[in-house]
This record gives sequence, C-alpha cells and structure tokens, in this order.
Amino acid sequence: MRIFGKGRHRPSASWRQATDRAFTLIGDGRYEDAGALLTRAADLEPWLSESWFNLALLHKFRHDWEQARAAGLRAVALLDRDTGAPDWWNVGIAATALQDWPLARRAWQAYGLKVPGSATGSGEPLGMDLGSAAVRLSPEGEAEVVWGRRLDPARIEVLSIPLPSSGRRWGEVVLHDGVPHGERSTAAGHTYPVFDEIELWAPSPVPTWVVLLEAASEADRDALEQLASDAGFAAEDWSSSVRLLCRMCSESRMPSDEGDGEHLDPHDHSEPGHPGPLGHRTDGQLWVPERECGLAAPASLVRGLLDGWVADSPDSRDWRDLEEVC
Repeated sequence: MRIFGKGRHRPSASWRQATDRAFTLIGDGRYEDAGALLTRAADLEPWLSESWFNLALLHKFRHDWEQARAAGLRAVALLDRDTGAPDWWNVGIAATALQDWPLARRAWQAYGLKVPGSATGSGEPLGMDLGSAAVRLSPEGEAEVVWGRRLDPARIEVLSIPLPSSGRRWGEVVLHDGVPHGERSTAAGHTYPVFDEIELWAPSPVPTWVVLLEAASEADRDALEQLASDAGFAAEDWSSSVRLLCRMCSESRMPSDEGDGEHLDPHDHSEPGHPGPLGHRTDGQLWVPERECGLAAPASLVRGLLDGWVADSPDSRDWRDLEEVC
C-alpha cells in the first residue's frame, strides 16, 4: 500500500479480489486468465506500485521481458522508498534478459548493490564479485542443482557438468530468479544459496559426454578432472557427485558433500551401489573402480584427453563406452 500525503491509500475490495484470484490462477499455470485479472486490477488502482509489480511478476513468469520491463518501470516510479525494493530486482532481471545494461546497472544500484562502472555504462555489469552459488536447472521439470559462478545478481555461469536430462551444458549462462529456494553447505562451513533457473541466457558450444572409467583410486579419478581442467574444459565423476533428492530436501539447507563413503545420508533418495544418476554411495565400500563420468570437451579433444589420462598410468586406468549425450 502507498502513502499519499498524510493518509494511507487502501486498495479496493475489487482490486484485492482480482489480485488474489490472479495469483491462484498463476499457481495453476493459467497465465492468460491471470493476466486479464491483473490488468483489471491495474486499471482499478493505477497509482499503486503493487498493481504494476504484480503485472511485472506475471510477465516474468511468462518470459515476456519487454512487458516485464515496462510494468516494472511503472512500479518503481510509484515507490515510496529509495532502496531495497523487490520492484527494482524484477526490473534488473528483465533488463538483464534484454541486455539493457544501463537499466540493469540502474536497477541493481537502486536496490542497494555496488556495481562497478557508471550507471549509464553500456557494457555488462561485470566484476560485482558475488562469488559462487548453486542453481536449480529446469525447476518445473526434472530439477537438478548444479554449482556455478555468479556473474551478476541475475546470471550464473554453470561450472558443474549437468546431467543430460536437464538439457544444459557446462559453461552455459542461465538467467535466475532473485529469491533462493534452498541452500547448500560445505564441510568448511560455508553456505551458498540455491537459485531457480528462469531460462537459458547464453548457450555453450561444448558438448557433454558420458564415459565409463576404470579408476583404481580416487587419485586416478582426480587426475582426469585435473587434466580436463588444465585443457580449459571439465570432467566430473557423476558416481560420487550425484544425489537424488525429493523436492522438500532439495529446497532446504543441504550439505553438498554428505553421503560419500560409508555414511548414510537420510536425505539421499537414490539407490546405493549404482554409479551415476541412480546413486552416489557405495554399499559399505569406500571406492568402486568403475565410475560413470561426465566430460565437457570438444569432439576433437575428448578422446585425446582420455587416452592421455590412461597413458599416464595404464595399469590403474582405462575407459570405454564414450557417448555424446547433450
């Protein structure tokens, strides 16, 4: 609600009924019907920033970024506070989706964030030093949480190798929502937010491969991951990095490395003893030589990487069944 002069303006009962009904429809995925009600609410109370904030939200859900930007700007024009309003965050997401960098800079600064460079800069607002975070790919489908580097408040570069079911690749940049849904904590005690993906912002040309490794020890597995990293690409042991979690567990605070070895993770809903997506724990064993590994590398390089890895220790390493999966 907004304050005009000394009195507080309360939205009408019709506005509240239309808005409440609209968000019920949004929850059911009925965006067109919800849009008609929110447009009616904005006609009833055009001086309320909430009217335009709600429309901006709807357009964000629909990925209609031009309309989201327009409604968001109407909302912030009616704000009664200078910084910290979520209205500005939605404007920043829409501006980032549209690569409207001057507006994105203005939005983040109006929210209260420090952005390198001038507010009218024409380039991407890089260098914000937001650190690492996790992002939930395909949140409405076969959701998968992966690690990444935050480029700005609305984009994450994916640094894990996603499973092929997500349709995403290592190195892609995804647009994400502003409110975290869950956290991941590390053994060092650091906690990182989990954001929901909105859409793919920049694709990666690097394909994803799956390969079965014979690695006699963790050091052998680590050597492949290091070899791929040194080449500028990535390898990931899916046999130890993948857990299947229910939605409730996924959206809560979860340790990122729990469940390895003999420790039973009560949140892990996968099947023990199976490498890859079906389970990352071994059945009472510390190490199983056969590993399902994801590789992110060009077709011209991937076999050379694997052969070079084996050549460094042929008695303890081997690979087979290489397949491009995404």
